[in-house]
Amino acid sequence: MRLLIIGSLDGQIGAASRIAIDRGAKVLHAGNTAAALEILRSGQGADLVMIDVKLDIKIFIDSLESERIVVPVVACGIATDTQSAVRAIRAGAREYLPLPPDPEMIAAVLSAVTAESHALIFRDPSMAKILKMADQVAASDASILITGESGTGKEVIARYVHRKSRRAEKRFVAVNCAAIPENLLESELFGHEKGAFTGAVSRRIGKFEEASGGTLLLDEISEMDIRLQAKLLRAIQEKEIDRVGGTQPVKIDVRLLATSNRDLQDEVRRRTFREDLYFRLNVVNLALPPLRERPQDIDVLVDHFAKIYAQSNGVIYRPVSAAARVMMRQHGWRGNVRELENTIHRAVLLATGNEIDAEAVLLTGESMSTRSPAPGTAAAKVDTGTGGAFGSTSILVGRTVADVERDLIIDTLRHCLGNRTHAANILGISIRTLRNKLKLYSDDGHPVPLPGDGDRPVA
Repeated sequence: MRLLIIGSLDGQIGAASRIAIDRGAKVLHAGNTAAALEILRSGQGADLVMIDVKLDIKIFIDSLESERIVVPVVACGIATDTQSAVRAIRAGAREYLPLPPDPEMIAAVLSAVTAESHALIFRDPSMAKILKMADQVAASDASILITGESGTGKEVIARYVHRKSRRAEKRFVAVNCAAIPENLLESELFGHEKGAFTGAVSRRIGKFEEASGGTLLLDEISEMDIRLQAKLLRAIQEKEIDRVGGTQPVKIDVRLLATSNRDLQDEVRRRTFREDLYFRLNVVNLALPPLRERPQDIDVLVDHFAKIYAQSNGVIYRPVSAAARVMMRQHGWRGNVRELENTIHRAVLLATGNEIDAEAVLLTGESMSTRSPAPGTAAAKVDTGTGGAFGSTSILVGRTVADVERDLIIDTLRHCLGNRTHAANILGISIRTLRNKLKLYSDDGHPVPLPGDGDRPVA
């Protein structure tokens, strides 16, 4: 992994670097946040940033967000500096590490970041068939189009292909085409020169160059504007790109993967997607089945997520009860594996007995399977509203969707003891969306828990 250390860490930078290097990390150092941003803009990248708590962490994290640089940030400071630690967490740091550095603690943080968060967990034959095809084509440099509903695990499969490829030791770089505004996506992909447009304060290396020698994933490529598709097609054909505002082409060497939750052939017919680009990308198609068509995967994923989130939240591991399993097998899972993961994360936090029972498994939406639940099961209770996890829906009548959403978000935040990251994961929304909503609620006078407040609401 790539570790970027910012600041002096109270004179402990040498010790921290040695510990990280001993754990297999490649370490870069920046004296201040400006230098750190230049490193990140240059395409050298980082998988984790450790920053001196004395520096302005909020401005640094705001800069990362404004430039769409995604990297977890951990603050470091002397063990007794609790106020600075609280400020760092509130500014957006993932964790706080006390100094002098403890080898086991740093190892745990590095392990958490480098842990296989994109593990392939499956048992169903339909997924085994997909993996067999992925194994066959991974060693080539052929472009692969990975299709499937939202939440089926398309990026997980893309990372699997990269790990099995000849480029496995090089970088895997992912770009979410749907999350970046249309007018900024070109710069994100191809980079820009200083002064190319308002706000281009320095040269920024794009994702094509950052992924040099490795794999570039274009996630949800169907969201890309058709005018930008022409430039992408040229990059694939000519194996070179032009930075925005640049005068010289730049040679590239990447293996291209793309995902889409839409039928790209339909998009071609609608003239929202270029046919020539479609054929360039669709050398091989890995079509992932939805979770409802992978029934054998549900139980194994339930157990996996229950263990993962018990450990990450510091709570006792509870097995999932038989009644809860029946209920989850009968759910339609419109959000697929992502919905299942969020459901289990929430259940781990809400469970109180020796097991994760049906009462803790709060299924959302109207995606219950059309199959009739077995009489007397927890699923039947939820479906009829006579004592299941939701109880009667009559209490919602007369309330606006915005009010119900606000209560759900704030209640989830209280259950997470004010931890924004955990709450966002459970709710299935981005941390930025959560923060924006909480600011709106606070501005409107609604009490919002602060980190560590738990059930004590604070405006």
